[in-house]
Amino acid sequence: MLDKEAEAYLALVKAANRPDYATMTPEAARKLYKDSRGAVTPEPPEMSEVDNIAAPGPHGPIPLRYYRPAGVDKKEVLPVLVYYHGGGWVLGDLDTHDVVCRILSTEARCAVIAVDYRMGPECKFPMAVDDAYAAAKWVADEAKPLRVDADRLAVGGDSAGGNLAAVVCLMARGLENVPKIAYQLLIYPATDMHMTTASHTKFAEGHLLTRASMDWFQQHYLNGPEDRDDWRASPLHAKSLQGLPPAYVLVAGHDPLRDEGEAYAMALKKAGVPVVFREFAGQIHGFVTLGKVMPQAGQALAEMGVALKLAFGQ
Repeated sequence: MLDKEAEAYLALVKAANRPDYATMTPEAARKLYKDSRGAVTPEPPEMSEVDNIAAPGPHGPIPLRYYRPAGVDKKEVLPVLVYYHGGGWVLGDLDTHDVVCRILSTEARCAVIAVDYRMGPECKFPMAVDDAYAAAKWVADEAKPLRVDADRLAVGGDSAGGNLAAVVCLMARGLENVPKIAYQLLIYPATDMHMTTASHTKFAEGHLLTRASMDWFQQHYLNGPEDRDDWRASPLHAKSLQGLPPAYVLVAGHDPLRDEGEAYAMALKKAGVPVVFREFAGQIHGFVTLGKVMPQAGQALAEMGVALKLAFGQ
């Protein structure tokens, strides 16, 4: 059954008659997504540092936001999480996921570097992938001035960002472990662009993320249906998942992406990768960013903080 807060939130969304993203232009959808954050986002934790920086990339500079938790010495070398925001490769930015990054930094006592990767439809696949990999590699290369430990570097993200984090791990493995990634944090990740699982049918309507909006996201991100077969879009279809970093994979029980997230976790396990698989059975897609109205968001982020601390040896 739906979590009671999730059920109440869905009722509010329905009563507000909020339009589906599939009926909007990307610009209008981005504004709606960003404007809706204030009502659902908890208060931002205080940090010792929050700085907007940039990394070079193959398509130009990549905006980043650098976080250090409160209470750490300015010179202390911290483990680091490179974080990719969700939003269907079309929506979202450094601001929409600012609080999630602050909470993860605080809970895990690590630096977090959020990545404002290029998105569709202006920048089609695989430009987001290129930016995601370039940002992670730059963080590793610049570890000393960033005061982070390149040997304790994790990547993570939610939804589309979880997809990018999984793909970056595959790319790094294929490039002789450059950067060396210690852990992957995959929050209801998109892993298979074909969208043929039972959960895609069962939760196609009425659970915030609709089938129509997912089709819309793909149309704006991918160049065409043939891109669905590319492992950089559908990491579940990579030839092998062996040798990848240990993973924490979270899914929501009432999410169209539930089955492909679970399938990716099981495929990692089958390939010999250590995996923590966590299902929030009563939750919907996107709940981790809705902490003001979803108490389980805080619980999930606290659990992820523990997982990161263990991965970092803290």
